[in-house]
Amino acid sequence: MSNAAQAKFNMIEQQIRPWEVIDARVLDVFNSIERVHFVPDQYKGLAYADCQLPVVEGESMLPPVVEGRMLQALGLKPGDSVLEVGSGCGYITACLATLADNVTSVDLHARATEMASAKLQELDITNVECQTISSLEDITLTERYDVITIGAGSLTGIPQNLKNALVIDGRLFAITGASPAKQAQLITRVSQTEWKVENLFETDIPDIS
Repeated sequence: MSNAAQAKFNMIEQQIRPWEVIDARVLDVFNSIERVHFVPDQYKGLAYADCQLPVVEGESMLPPVVEGRMLQALGLKPGDSVLEVGSGCGYITACLATLADNVTSVDLHARATEMASAKLQELDITNVECQTISSLEDITLTERYDVITIGAGSLTGIPQNLKNALVIDGRLFAITGASPAKQAQLITRVSQTEWKVENLFETDIPDIS
């Protein structure tokens, strides 16, 4: 087994699984998509480490354990339509695209959009549309989604326009609150006017900028 393959194995078996990620589809996607492909050259040696990694425009890759818990909590299905807020380097975009039907990935930074698009094209992942937006308020009700994930950073609260962009029974993952104990949350839309909030775990990541 190569060093990279061993590092990926260790990430899955020693980091992600012990953090109660047991969904076979989620574990398979971590195994099939090479995280190192998306990591900037200077950090490739840390691609499978249990830490945040800077990628572009002040954005970071989330630690693998947070990514795993997020993907598991969202319960992605093959027919799902997904909105990803925060393309970053495109790694989670690729995971979402593998688990769901289609992904719209938006980012506040054009360089992140370009980086994610290029990495996805290199892997021939074609069911993703990457867009640059000027603010979260640009996300309107022209389309509704089964799943929304906010991985670009934490928020003080969930914008109502994002909650409104869910279909009934749609799921949204976000990290909210203040350091050092921010809360990872799963928000499920239960009716036109009601959303259920489930607190999943505590973590600490930078705010969206």
